[in-house]
Amino acid sequence: MSENQNLLAEQRRSLILDEVRRRGGVRVNELTRKLGVSDMTVRRDLDALARQGVLEKVHGGAVPVVEASTHEPGFEAKSGLEQTAKEDIARAAAGLVTPGSAIALSGGTTTFALAHHLLDVPDLTVVTNSVRVADVFHAAQRTSGPRQGAATVVLTGGVRTPSDSLVGPVADQAIATLHFDLLFLGVHGISPQAGLSTPNLAEAETNRRLVHSARRVVVVADHTKWGVVGLSSFATLEQVDTLVTDAGLPADARVEISEHLRELVLAGDSGQVSED
Repeated sequence: MSENQNLLAEQRRSLILDEVRRRGGVRVNELTRKLGVSDMTVRRDLDALARQGVLEKVHGGAVPVVEASTHEPGFEAKSGLEQTAKEDIARAAAGLVTPGSAIALSGGTTTFALAHHLLDVPDLTVVTNSVRVADVFHAAQRTSGPRQGAATVVLTGGVRTPSDSLVGPVADQAIATLHFDLLFLGVHGISPQAGLSTPNLAEAETNRRLVHSARRVVVVADHTKWGVVGLSSFATLEQVDTLVTDAGLPADARVEISEHLRELVLAGDSGQVSED
């Protein structure tokens, strides 16, 4: 399959998932008309999305998966979702980083994508509780060897979660002694009422420590996180300085978010919405 075909499949599946979540279910024949593809192509897309655990196939169509607020998907399951949006977000977020800064990256697949875009930013100090994020920097240094301006990476330690974040008292104590110019925070869910939330209680506490230690908080999250609520809230929207998301965010959500945040960045879009 060519790169273009892969991209088209990803775009179709993103549209299918949005439609399922928005309407509470769709039929195969509706999707074939809407997308202009064959019945077999739609069924393959539904099979792929069902394997990722983001929807449930039913006779003639699909419905959303109703997840408990404590459900925490693993890193691999999340990494296959919204890949183009995550790359757009990562590229835009990397533009916020100044050489020589002390930055923190939380766990998550979007911060993992961001880490790849920070490899060429000189003289960074990177604090992270993500094993995956730390591996990005360590792998780059192993490949290229010691070089001037390479990032100094601090991995917090702690207990590993299904999403490969390190949390708990060890991580919390390490973070509490540090101060970051910029925090990039991945989230499970965002809503006006619950703020930022996660299904993992220990991760919520570690994220609170990260937020408290940062001069500026930047949330990096694709549009599917809007309206999702996990078990534990760890920050309000007012504690966030910037949200970097993708152009799939609905217009009404853009307006609502802008009422709470100083800056909303729509990656992959021609415009940027901001409010001081």
